[in-house]
Amino acid sequence: MGIEKRKFLCFFGIILLGILFGCGFSFAADAVADTAESADKIAFTKDMGIVMAVLVMAILMFIFEWVRVDVVGWIMMVILPILGVVTPKEAISGLSSNAVVSIIAVIIIGAGLDKTGCMNVLARNILKIAGKSESRIMTLISATVAFISSFMQNIGAAALFMPAAIRIGRQTGIPVSRILMPMGFCAIIGGTITLVGASPTILLNDLIDQSNSLGLLGVEVEPLGLFTQTPIGVALVVAAIVYFIILGRFILPKGGGQEESSLLPSSIADTYQEIAGIFEIDVPQDFVSQNLLKLHVRTKYHVTIAGISDNNHKNFAPTRDDIIKGGTTLAVVGNGQRIKQFADDHGLTFKDDLDVFAEDFSPNNAGILEGIVTPRSELVGKTLSELRFRKTHHVVPVVLCRDGACQFQDVSEEVLKPGDALLLFGRWQFFHALKKKAAFTFTTDIMGEIMREDKARTAVIWLGIAIALVLGFEPLTAMLGFPMKLSLSVCLLTGALGMILTKVISIDEAYLSVDWMTVFLLGGLIPLGLAFQKTGAAAWIATTIMNAIGTVPNIVFLLVVGLLTSFFTLVVSNVGATVLLVPLCMSMAVQAGSDPRITAMVVALAASNTFVLPTHQVNALIMRPGGYRTTDYARAGFGMTILFLVVLIGMLYMFY
Repeated sequence: MGIEKRKFLCFFGIILLGILFGCGFSFAADAVADTAESADKIAFTKDMGIVMAVLVMAILMFIFEWVRVDVVGWIMMVILPILGVVTPKEAISGLSSNAVVSIIAVIIIGAGLDKTGCMNVLARNILKIAGKSESRIMTLISATVAFISSFMQNIGAAALFMPAAIRIGRQTGIPVSRILMPMGFCAIIGGTITLVGASPTILLNDLIDQSNSLGLLGVEVEPLGLFTQTPIGVALVVAAIVYFIILGRFILPKGGGQEESSLLPSSIADTYQEIAGIFEIDVPQDFVSQNLLKLHVRTKYHVTIAGISDNNHKNFAPTRDDIIKGGTTLAVVGNGQRIKQFADDHGLTFKDDLDVFAEDFSPNNAGILEGIVTPRSELVGKTLSELRFRKTHHVVPVVLCRDGACQFQDVSEEVLKPGDALLLFGRWQFFHALKKKAAFTFTTDIMGEIMREDKARTAVIWLGIAIALVLGFEPLTAMLGFPMKLSLSVCLLTGALGMILTKVISIDEAYLSVDWMTVFLLGGLIPLGLAFQKTGAAAWIATTIMNAIGTVPNIVFLLVVGLLTSFFTLVVSNVGATVLLVPLCMSMAVQAGSDPRITAMVVALAASNTFVLPTHQVNALIMRPGGYRTTDYARAGFGMTILFLVVLIGMLYMFY
């Protein structure tokens, strides 16, 4: 049986499985409803059974990866209206939800910042502080994102910082899968630091005011201040960072994601095996100045000088006549052993890794390409030397291959013929310019992008406008006498549209930057959460558990509230879990003799305890760039979930 046919049968088999599960739960629901004994219990209905069956099916598909995660979202949008638990309009409402549109907008804003080089500056400053230590880089990135997330939406903080994290991973050689998950978890937790850091805490005072106005609790509950929960939020962030520092090597994937591990593209690595990488050499101060020709770099050692740094001036394509002086640093492309031999023979200091040229020649900014000389190329019948190829294009030739043989010596003096293959090293921006000349046909894609550094200030201005709208639009309009509230999605779309209209990023580039896999995953999970609330399944689970625990010590009661909220936020949205559980748990707190204000705060904070599945927007956002699977979230998230609850309850016990 063909692969496509198996996938086709698997898809409909999964849907059929969900329908069968739903029918089975329906029969059970009728029996439970008939035997409901007391008025304080919610009767279990047929629709509750169906939506719980669909939840079980979704979890199984996440765990066993029968289909890709975004296909799970498609299945939810199809199967829920077929089973009658949501309307067709509600089934696709997730695609137009505030959360999904906000993600699209903030990804476009992040792409605009990346295109203008802003993320290069951010990555450079982080590396100045953290060096190349994985634990220090992870700590600094995670702490920075957590801080940003404390005053803006966590999905916005994660999406804006993700390009910089990916660049740092490529530049240092650290798998981005070992950076993005700690960053994502801390972005989620960072929302607990202040009252405006996440949607659940933003909603909290409104829900408390609503309960006070209805008079259902019998007591007046004070609203929370902006920094009431800050000690808990800070402790949670610190605990998460320590968790990954200690256990990261065991719970994070060893590799994967969007990183580059080799100087040579894999498609040509076998052909040019002798080119192992790029290294640096320090020239001592007492070195006798001489030009590159006299050093016999190519003829004797078969390596290429790709850059010279002298008093902060960098030459990215030196010629044989350029002078090497004491105190300079050389960037050399070629076999590591040959480069080390060259350094030893001339009394130079060989370095295993890049330092001075770390950013200039990182995989983000430079690399090797193979170019084939075409019959119509301006290079035919001429030498690279007479064309002043290096000075004109700022790219250095490494190897010339002709008629199945490759040579390193005198590449610039060879008369070029159609079909000659040249291996070239340089910065991506120069390769883009060279491509327009039609001198070569490149056998691999140019990895880098043309940076619009002149638009950097414009990009930052539009980011500032978007953040200002998020934080201050409603208070400003109220002061002016015409109060108006804009949704998060409209505020962020304003910034994204501004970048497009001012040509920071083109509309085509904006569309290409969006990860549509994430969009459809969340678009399908949102109606599942809606179905949980609409059918009463969420209220039934909460009430049943609260009735079952009876009278318990206050700290145990708060732990149960935290556990209940942690479960709901995995299967319902964190906002849905907060709206449902805050009034319910406050009422339960009054009955149990606990503080309803602290109980409401526990619900709002525990709504951020969502790490085991990629159902949170941030987890879904980093899934594809990090190369994560559902099992990766389960492995790292299980311990984080327990630690979150322990720290939360411990801080409540000690300080509240």
